[in-house]
Amino acid sequence: MTQMTGSGVGARLRAHVRGQVWEHDDDGYDAARAVWNGAVDRRPTVVVRCADADDVRTALLVAREHGVPLSVRGGGHDWAGRAVRDDGVVLDLAAMRGVRVDADALVAHAEGGALVADVVDPAAAQGLGTATAVVRGVGMAGMTMAGGYGGLVGRFGLALDNLLSADVVLPDGTQVTAAPDEDAELLWALRGGGGNFGVVTAARYRLHPLGPVLGGMLLFPGHEAVDVLRGYRDVVAAAPDELTVMAGLLTGPTGEPAAFVAPTWSGDLAAGEAAVAPLTRLGTPVGGGVGPMPYPELIRMFEAGSPPGRSYALGTRWLPELTDDAVRTLVDAAASSPSPSSLLALHHFHGAGARVAPDATAFALRRDHLLAEVIAAWAPPGTDPEGAAAEQQAWVDEVSAALAPGALPGGYPNILGPDDADRTRLGFGANADRLLAAKRRYDPDGVLSAIGAFRATVS
Repeated sequence: MTQMTGSGVGARLRAHVRGQVWEHDDDGYDAARAVWNGAVDRRPTVVVRCADADDVRTALLVAREHGVPLSVRGGGHDWAGRAVRDDGVVLDLAAMRGVRVDADALVAHAEGGALVADVVDPAAAQGLGTATAVVRGVGMAGMTMAGGYGGLVGRFGLALDNLLSADVVLPDGTQVTAAPDEDAELLWALRGGGGNFGVVTAARYRLHPLGPVLGGMLLFPGHEAVDVLRGYRDVVAAAPDELTVMAGLLTGPTGEPAAFVAPTWSGDLAAGEAAVAPLTRLGTPVGGGVGPMPYPELIRMFEAGSPPGRSYALGTRWLPELTDDAVRTLVDAAASSPSPSSLLALHHFHGAGARVAPDATAFALRRDHLLAEVIAAWAPPGTDPEGAAAEQQAWVDEVSAALAPGALPGGYPNILGPDDADRTRLGFGANADRLLAAKRRYDPDGVLSAIGAFRATVS
């Protein structure tokens, strides 16, 4: 292995890849290194926007040969900024967003940089859909490899349960396909183990017939939040597969905390009206509404509240149930939030997702539960007051700690931070040792370290 200056690595990549290459002094460098979270300010040596799988392989091998750290940028939505590394080479997949929908086979073929929107929009045009997260701008592959909670989890499972196969460039440059009959162990690891084993350059996702869904959001005044969340607990405990309901607290139209429930009904619309009706009676609605709409429109709902460039800090807990203590913790946290842009969300996991065997995929938590998401959001860097970041992070940490006594071990890897290696490993449960064995098999030198548990164990 030889050491090469940034300009040397950049020159070599420019000579051997079809895509664009940016270094520190190039026009467009700052835009190329930016990610969703504006608080992330890292300066990689080179950003290479790969045109295809061959570019990915070339850039990976050049980085390895010259001892330059490597990171992979899909949708760039990871709040912790693991997609960019100081003094590293960023493999940017933003130019690899092609999607082809095979309606007869019920399969979406997507390149590795495709966003959720790139998949669900053409699928919906043909009366089809698949399980995704609740934000359209998230990278499809990155979201899928860690889990993929969303409004269709009760009916279709997590996004990773719908991953059929993937084309992968391994850290040694080998190009393989992970599929049930072709490297099944790699496919198992990709379904929940994150981007620790290789760079996904294309993937196939199972599609399902899916017409308009019944969904939206109902807002309730903050003084009713305790009763609303308790009522939500009762509704989701008896919810059929077709009904998955997100809930939480945000700043309402009056500037005060408000409770919200956001249902997704994915079955017969007439039956859905009756299933969703109890949610409208949880309190006195002060805003929002529920109605039939295409699934892509439903997941547009949260985009306005989480624009790129704003500063973010996240925390998470898995809750086996929504106890009265947890309800009070969330309501008190909403009242003490230092920013009106922050959000407390509960993602409902049940139904089809809970009927998968814990060892069938790397994602092991297959019991009914709620994913609690603590999102601090504040002004972009340079416009925020001094000390804002520390104040926001302290709030996230306090809320997470207050929820911890009643929480399940571990946490959702896509929200856990890079210093949460212990919780990440606990989250894999009995699958952790098998995942570590897969890491040693596919990435023995620890080139890719998307999830902290692997970085701490394999070097």
